[in-house]
Amino acid sequence: MYDELALERAIKARFGANIDIRQIITSNLPVSQIADATLFLTTKKQLFLYISGQSKLLLGDVRKIVNRMGLKAERYVPPKGRPHYFDEIACTKFREVFPGRIPVNDSDLIFYRTLVPYGPALVLISEVKNGEIYRFDSDAKTSWRLAIRFAYRRIKTS
Repeated sequence: MYDELALERAIKARFGANIDIRQIITSNLPVSQIADATLFLTTKKQLFLYISGQSKLLLGDVRKIVNRMGLKAERYVPPKGRPHYFDEIACTKFREVFPGRIPVNDSDLIFYRTLVPYGPALVLISEVKNGEIYRFDSDAKTSWRLAIRFAYRRIKTS
């Protein structure tokens, strides 16, 4: 109960989202040598992944973690009060490399979005692939092993 309350407060402070946690699926699951993740369901039956680490994470790192955990991301929640956070920072990084040049379209920023600092991270999950969630394990052959079986797929409605 205390963990849920602390997590809700951290999410509200960092991301400005009012999330009511219904059930924590996994807590403090190792996803790298420096980061842990908590997977939880909200009262609206949405599945979220909260990743926090000791050192800074980039959006590219978070995407790789989500993919290797066997999850499909629907949305990466930006920090509170900055709905265009990923594009703003990506444009800044683009201008550092190409001064005097303006990004013309979204494809110019694809690589630079992966370099955006994003820690802690909050990800809305749309699907658990094959009903299996993996965790980081440095002793395993692929560095990932099965942590829990959990079936979830979000069905979009209008």
